[in-house]
Amino acid sequence: MTESSTNNISKKTLLILCTTTGYQTRAFVEAAEKLGLEVVLGSDRCKKLDDPWQDGALALRFENPDDSTRLIVERACASRIDGIIPLGDRATPTAARACQALQLPHHPPEAADVCRDKYLSRERLREAGLNVPAFTRYVIGSNPNEALVSGEAAIPFPRVLKPLALSGSRGVIRANNPAEFTAAFQRICALLASRDVQVMREDTSHFIQVEAYVEGVEIAVEGLVDRGRLQVLAIFDKPDPLTGPYFEETIYVTPSRLPEETQVAVNETLGRAVRALGLYHGPLHAELRLNSRGVWMMEVAARSIGGLCSRALRFHSSGEANLISLEEFLIRLALGEPIHNVRREGQAAGVMMIPIPEAGIFEHVEGVELALQTPGVEDIRITAKPNQKLVPLPEGASYLGFIFARGSTPESVEKALRQAHGKLHFAIQPALPVI
Repeated sequence: MTESSTNNISKKTLLILCTTTGYQTRAFVEAAEKLGLEVVLGSDRCKKLDDPWQDGALALRFENPDDSTRLIVERACASRIDGIIPLGDRATPTAARACQALQLPHHPPEAADVCRDKYLSRERLREAGLNVPAFTRYVIGSNPNEALVSGEAAIPFPRVLKPLALSGSRGVIRANNPAEFTAAFQRICALLASRDVQVMREDTSHFIQVEAYVEGVEIAVEGLVDRGRLQVLAIFDKPDPLTGPYFEETIYVTPSRLPEETQVAVNETLGRAVRALGLYHGPLHAELRLNSRGVWMMEVAARSIGGLCSRALRFHSSGEANLISLEEFLIRLALGEPIHNVRREGQAAGVMMIPIPEAGIFEHVEGVELALQTPGVEDIRITAKPNQKLVPLPEGASYLGFIFARGSTPESVEKALRQAHGKLHFAIQPALPVI
């Protein structure tokens, strides 16, 4: 970014909508402060804020985006808001409505709502003629034996069962036969009825989606839409096979090693999906599968990549000597600044989301310093805290931490991530049963 463009941005106010003040929030706040912006937080967990920036956060309820929008508009009348960044899926409907009310560029509310619901988004994608698996949905509490023979009974095994709105593969289970289907159905019902899900008070928590399993290689795409124009920022290979019964993501590596013609097909398919969903201005994160039958559009989220994974992405900007982060890039987009001539750095990069191997209580980790000496490894962030209860997928919603690497080739990056992970040893004690 040039000095003149930085001066144009400085003194503007950015509203960040978040559910916690975790590491993703901090990354956006730091990028905004680097640009000289005033930052305001809007959170639906205001009582839990540790107020690290004395932010005076807006108290919002993301399950009620219309009321939250009203509060944001009231705040904007008293103190101008120049851009809004939603973090995570839950905040996207509120951000879309608030931007519409304040005449700020963003994805339309209808598009944000559709992307929050796997059933509705599947309908839109199917209507647009895109490859999507056969699918249906059931109300939680339904008899799974009846679900086996009702609705889209023609869906073949294996089937995949999933919640409509949870992210990070949480609650996603593959069933290869009727017995596994019944067990998975009951397990997801229990997850959706749990306190930490019900406290979100979302209508989508009352349904389970069932769909045909799609064989093939899975990839992720990080991109954005700039006033209707799709820009793909990175295609991530996922070298670990995601075949079930659970679908825990571990390694992302970019640039993709897919053939050029396949990457072109991915870009074309994603462009069709963007138009079908009505996305207009803002970030997106997409999941696709590839097999002999073509490119399959699995999911599109109207938000950026989650957690600390954004640290794997850095960009060159015209007129800027230093690399810029994804957070800075997306802030410029939210403020309506020009983002042309921005491209990902030349080096290959990757991140490992360190999986939770077993349920229990996290005590400590050994081998971090040794793992950091692995050629290509840039950083290791252990985000699990001592005495934290660890819950693996499909019920869990977190990782032990993140490993970041860069190198001359995607192969060297993947190798560095695996070698570093092999040097880490996590002490996890069994959790005592609650009596």
